[in-house]
Amino acid sequence: MDIELELAGFVSGLTAPDIPPEALRTTRLIVLAAAGTAVAGSGEDGIAGLRQLLLERGGARQARSFVFGDALPASAAAQLNGTMCRALDYCDAMAPGLHIGSSLIPAAFAAADLRGGCRGGDFVAALAAGAEIGSRFNLTEAQYDGFDPTGVAAVFAATAAASRVLELTPTQTLHALALAFNRCGGSFQSNIDGSLAVRLIQGWVAETGVSCAQMAQRGLTGPVNFLSGIYGYAHLYGRGRLEPRSVVAGLGHDWRLTGMMFKKYPSCGLTQGLTELTLNLVEQAKVSDSEVRSVTVRLPSYAWKLVGHPFKVGDNPRVDAQFSAQYCVANAIVRRSSKLTHFRVSEISDRAVRALAERVVTVSDPAMEARGHTAVDVSITMAGGQVHEARLDIAPGFPGNDLSDAQQMARFHDCMAYAATPLPGTAVTAFLDGVAALPELDDARALIDALIADRSRGTGCDDAPQRQREATWN
Repeated sequence: MDIELELAGFVSGLTAPDIPPEALRTTRLIVLAAAGTAVAGSGEDGIAGLRQLLLERGGARQARSFVFGDALPASAAAQLNGTMCRALDYCDAMAPGLHIGSSLIPAAFAAADLRGGCRGGDFVAALAAGAEIGSRFNLTEAQYDGFDPTGVAAVFAATAAASRVLELTPTQTLHALALAFNRCGGSFQSNIDGSLAVRLIQGWVAETGVSCAQMAQRGLTGPVNFLSGIYGYAHLYGRGRLEPRSVVAGLGHDWRLTGMMFKKYPSCGLTQGLTELTLNLVEQAKVSDSEVRSVTVRLPSYAWKLVGHPFKVGDNPRVDAQFSAQYCVANAIVRRSSKLTHFRVSEISDRAVRALAERVVTVSDPAMEARGHTAVDVSITMAGGQVHEARLDIAPGFPGNDLSDAQQMARFHDCMAYAATPLPGTAVTAFLDGVAALPELDDARALIDALIADRSRGTGCDDAPQRQREATWN
């Protein structure tokens, strides 16, 4: 179990000065993306029901929910916050579909509340360690083969972050990660069927991170050969094609978390390139939706399986639209943009968009996989026979076509403007200032304070360390 011990030692031993500038920048962006989408996603389908269920269950008042300020058991707070973070599918991601931040941030914040405080330097080290561990457990499209990467790999990220915040020993951290291994799961069928399970999986992962850290802290053990064992991660999920030692190769020097992507548009990562290409063609060729005869979108087979199916509206229209190449293309042509409001139920029902979506044909082209995970070709045929076409290999927001700092900030403010329960302007400013100064913060929980819309809430946690600091929360 030397490989597993190396992972645990990295998590428990990482300090803020160990994090290089580019990795620190990515970590800050993860906080920005997850927090923004949580605030914006707090009013989306399923959130009220889940929140009520968790409040009805009750339990120790250990940690706070974002926006609402509910005091819940730490694992429950992480679950609710993680589900909100993913509700709009506008958070960070990593090819081929791993969402780390929307479980990492809720787990770390819940652990900080549970512990009764966490200095900024320790907190950022926990986030960086978790994001790096999650990135290293990421697999290829062929290895996942329909498993949801978030449900499989992000459990290690959330668990590592919670373990570091709670100051677990290397041995305890080893067992926390080993316990998390037994919680890997989730299917992309959730996405294809347009179900709320997509966002619930994200919440479950955050909950798992906190629970596994708490269990290991109390002496519960997991299979210590969870990566390299005969029935370990490399065999079960790596399908025998993952070399266990590759997971720790360059650990602490080669920072894989910098491969994170941040979405330019509020839909599935595999629709980012086709949305960008369509918008470019519309602007360059002055395309009018009334003159479009048909659109052909060519995608690699993995992308086509996830977003290339015929668009239909089911019980959860936002999810249906987020994971539909047909809808995203039609929306881009008709509205000449792609914004959070375009994925509301009322907008998805727009006749012009629905009619054009029916004229969008998606094609699976396995040969395109050699061009990259996000490769896409778009061809628009007009009523008069003219054809406008373009191709793109790297979608915006992915490594090699990164968003600028201004675009990152625009995403965050778009989320703030969309939120059903907006934060006070002073709270938004306090949050942004806190993220900028994260390693120097006396207590990272100041960021949670800023994410609660009603400032009179969020001071009712039961444990003694919490009560001693209630005055500072206001």
